[in-house]
Amino acid sequence: MSDRFKDLVKIPQEPAAKILSNANIRLDTLIEAPASALPETVLTELQSKEEWIDLLLLLSTLLPVRERIWWACLAARDYVGPKSRNDPPSLAASEAWVFDPSEENREAARATLDHAYVDDDTVNCAVAVLYCDGTLGPGDLAEYPAPAGASELAAFAMNVVALGELSDRFDAHVQVLIDRALDIARGGSGQVSETDPEKEAS
Repeated sequence: MSDRFKDLVKIPQEPAAKILSNANIRLDTLIEAPASALPETVLTELQSKEEWIDLLLLLSTLLPVRERIWWACLAARDYVGPKSRNDPPSLAASEAWVFDPSEENREAARATLDHAYVDDDTVNCAVAVLYCDGTLGPGDLAEYPAPAGASELAAFAMNVVALGELSDRFDAHVQVLIDRALDIARGGSGQVSETDPEKEAS
């Protein structure tokens, strides 16, 4: 089994199928591993089949909530660029929530959704924050459940957007997104560099 998916200390050691089911998320890839297979086994199978998009989807479901949203924010930074005074409000507010996951910062992220430009895909980060605890939001909205998997799917969508924005180097960048999630799952910051995709897939 590939060492690429070892020591993911922040990922629960529960069957991947169970984690996906709890989030109401289904992979398109037919998984040959048994339903009891742990995440490492399923991630390895997806890699062997080069099912990169499903691999990203599974990672978005496996990562804990703050780590997942940080992963999404890093994906947005891939094409938005370094922090500046012109940052999209949704991205800036989501990053602020990651460093201080208070209800105030969650509300600030929610508020950015009301005024976001139609072409601002960093709203995916704010949506992931909004539904971070499985409810519809802060305050009175906390009394109502969010759609299952809403935060996970928003983080996944942000990574797919980043891939689209950098489609000229899709093969290499999808590996960056994967390695970044794995670094975060090991307790790292997600700061990884682009490498040879053929080497990573071996």
